[in-house]
Amino acid sequence: MGAAIASLLCQDYVGDMRLFFVDDHSLDQTSAVAERTAAEADASDRVKVIKAGPLPPGWTGKLWAISEGLKFAEPLKPDYFLLTDADIVHSPDNVRVLVARAEAGGLDLVSLMVKLHCRSLAERALIPAFVYFFFQLYPPRWIASPRRSTAGAAGGCMLIRPSALARIGGIVAIRGELIDDCALARQVKQGGNIWLGATGSTHSVREYATFGEIHRMISRTAFTQLRHSAILLLATILGMAIVYLAPPLLILTGDFVAVACGLSAWILMAISFVPVLRFYHQPLLWAPLLPAIAFFYLAATVDSALRYWAGRGGLWKGRVQDVR
Repeated sequence: MGAAIASLLCQDYVGDMRLFFVDDHSLDQTSAVAERTAAEADASDRVKVIKAGPLPPGWTGKLWAISEGLKFAEPLKPDYFLLTDADIVHSPDNVRVLVARAEAGGLDLVSLMVKLHCRSLAERALIPAFVYFFFQLYPPRWIASPRRSTAGAAGGCMLIRPSALARIGGIVAIRGELIDDCALARQVKQGGNIWLGATGSTHSVREYATFGEIHRMISRTAFTQLRHSAILLLATILGMAIVYLAPPLLILTGDFVAVACGLSAWILMAISFVPVLRFYHQPLLWAPLLPAIAFFYLAATVDSALRYWAGRGGLWKGRVQDVR
């Protein structure tokens, strides 16, 4: 977290930047770390640490924290708000590049999928696939196109115009959304222009040491993504089974045509995975394992539905945020 704040204080952006760090009832001395980091950078006048108030009914934790920060930021009447997580370390030019992109394209919301932490065995096996599946759901060209309704963003790094936020009614308009970044993008795109890209220079330091941690991360929001629909869940299971699980199974049949079709499909899906593996500097040997990886994601999605139906959906910091 200290590295994230330090990276924002070291931006080469020529304009005035103020940082509002919201402590959402953390138990790990995050406020003290933020204040110490600001003091060490001789920038205490640019950093304000805010203790979030009690979480009101109907709000998710992250959006309430953002709302608390905006109370202090909005009176300054800035040109842009940068909404970012405390585990994101920004490259020195990140803010400048984001603002330049927004200015050049007349964009209301600019977002970057930052490079996720990818060192443990679990991360190396599953994190590239997370990005792979994310961009299948939210193709950047579709997001940027005004002719398509697809809207998406990456919550770790979002730059938004205050006028666009005001137009949708503020953060309160999406206060109960669990997938807050995409909900914000949908609202903003209804009357404006948005853009989503990827970066390798700004990165997350959040670690997922085990397969279980990644499973919980996926299951926290997967069924929300499916709008809590059993029909969409069944369609997802069927679609994932046909696209990713059927090809290896066809090879086992021994039938020449089935083997040829299964092998061709397996090779094509592996090839489609290669660019993401290269982006994360991972061995291409992970590519043929995509069916097994897809099965992991499918199992986490089913678990997400079971947790929701059991009244434990969207569990985060001990809070059940996805309630029936």
